[in-house]
Amino acid sequence: MNDTAVDAASPASFQPLKAQTITGRRSLGRSDQITSLITFTVPDAPRRQCWRGPLSDRTVTIGGVATVAEQRTAIAELRAGEEVQGVFACTRKDRVTAKSGTPYLAVELRDRTGGIQARAFRDADFLAGQFDRGDLVWVSGRVERFREELQVELRGIRRAEAGGADPADFLPVAYRDLDELDGFLEHLAREVYDPELRALLDSFLGDASFRADFRRAPCTRSGHHAYLGGLLEHTVAVATLALEACSLHPRLNSDLLLCTAILHDVGKTREFTLGAEIALSEAGALVGHLTLGQQLVSERANRLEGFPDEKLHAVAHCLLAHHGPDALPGKRFRSPEALALYRLNAVDAAVKGALEHGLT
Repeated sequence: MNDTAVDAASPASFQPLKAQTITGRRSLGRSDQITSLITFTVPDAPRRQCWRGPLSDRTVTIGGVATVAEQRTAIAELRAGEEVQGVFACTRKDRVTAKSGTPYLAVELRDRTGGIQARAFRDADFLAGQFDRGDLVWVSGRVERFREELQVELRGIRRAEAGGADPADFLPVAYRDLDELDGFLEHLAREVYDPELRALLDSFLGDASFRADFRRAPCTRSGHHAYLGGLLEHTVAVATLALEACSLHPRLNSDLLLCTAILHDVGKTREFTLGAEIALSEAGALVGHLTLGQQLVSERANRLEGFPDEKLHAVAHCLLAHHGPDALPGKRFRSPEALALYRLNAVDAAVKGALEHGLT
């Protein structure tokens, strides 16, 4: 196989879909989550559309040699009988033995439009040694239909050097407009009037580096909002629910609840690494986003002159409790705001999970 520079990018607005045998997420179910308390309207989210045409604005180097970039067909566009050649993410790799006793290589290939199974029946052990799960891989083969499903019969597969490839080329991305969601987030932050809590929020939202990480981060690896931009979308939804709850229950401390609704998942900006797939970072695997979030909030609060300890403790209590009271002393909620945040977070996560993956 010749060393080739392969195009591996796609439009920023495109989303995965579920169509026939291609394993993407459903094209329905991402409803807008901005509720009536916000005084501007949000149009219904469009159905995902299939990207027609090549992925063509970034080069990935194979074997360290960059030549003329080639175009590749998006997975959602593959059809039986077509030739396949290009760079994809490998999200599964198994050595399987057929009933005949012959080994073959089974992999899953993904780009941002979906996934497809692939098989190598010749030189399976040799090819398996050329890459690992989680790599970007150079693939050549042919699309075939097997048991009513499309799969790629591989002729060749090997590791591709990333060469600065954007994870958004291979990972699902929110189809909601992220600039619009950023605007909603800032609107919600302006509803926090306590000066110390607002200063704490501003220390995060005024940091361009943090905002970029926050805007890009997924919310989970495979559950609700498991796509780039998912954290921002989920945060806006939970904060909007918090604003509604405060209007229904005016005895709640709205500044505390809304501040912690916006900050409750900031630890997820450090929980994941983004590449061929969403993976846990070392900090995410060892500590988790609850503790990471508390650390980030404490670091910011300590930079603010005179930030009151009692308010930092109240915020930390809510953050640590937003998945339930087990992380708290005595395993019990000590504020109604912590209980409210736990319930509101669970509502959005459960509803989004049902819309994305179905009721279980």
